[in-house]
Amino acid sequence: MCFVGNSWTRQPIHFVDFEGSLAAGVLEYGVVTLRGPEIMAVQTRLCRPRGRVRPEDTALHGLREAALAACAPLADDWEFFAGLRETGPLAAHFAGVENALLKSVWPYPRPSPDFARGQGATVTDWGPWVDTGRLCPQLFPALPSAKLADLVAAGGLQAGLDALAVAHCPPGRRRYHAALYDALAGALLLATLAREPQLAALTMRQLLALSTLDGGKRDALTQGEMF
Repeated sequence: MCFVGNSWTRQPIHFVDFEGSLAAGVLEYGVVTLRGPEIMAVQTRLCRPRGRVRPEDTALHGLREAALAACAPLADDWEFFAGLRETGPLAAHFAGVENALLKSVWPYPRPSPDFARGQGATVTDWGPWVDTGRLCPQLFPALPSAKLADLVAAGGLQAGLDALAVAHCPPGRRRYHAALYDALAGALLLATLAREPQLAALTMRQLLALSTLDGGKRDALTQGEMF
């Protein structure tokens, strides 16, 4: 069910993070489903590359091509990701990367609810995305950086993130640039927004509009609503 006219905190949101590149493909994914400030589910796994994994990328995310050769490719998880899109909007930190990687495997999802407009409307698109990389600098302009780690530190969330990582992340993947760890970090940022009464009162349409810097897309999303 899509609660478009009510607080965005009533709608499940699926926070997604990928490690990989367009050339190598998705090497690891992490997904955290939350509703308001509550984490409802987590999912992660490693994926077989579809191309060469560069040494400089391995230095960043710690994933080696040979160690991933026996893993199933991301393409095997169509039902999982299509199902996510049908039940809530996707979210990411600077979502352009995740959107591009997802579309490189599946250009379109199944027809899914339009969580910006509701009233039975459907779209065949992975977006619009909830984007904490766009939201946080607008809502908290005094923050010196929009980097994920800096936002977590500024919000006093690091200890909570590390505790969640121990509970949910595989050993050796409890750090930044590990997919589920980064997804948990982004989910904690959204959970913090959900605890602020003024921000929790935003509709899903307003949250999605604040997540885009494209003036035309923002105007289309906010048509008929005032911030």
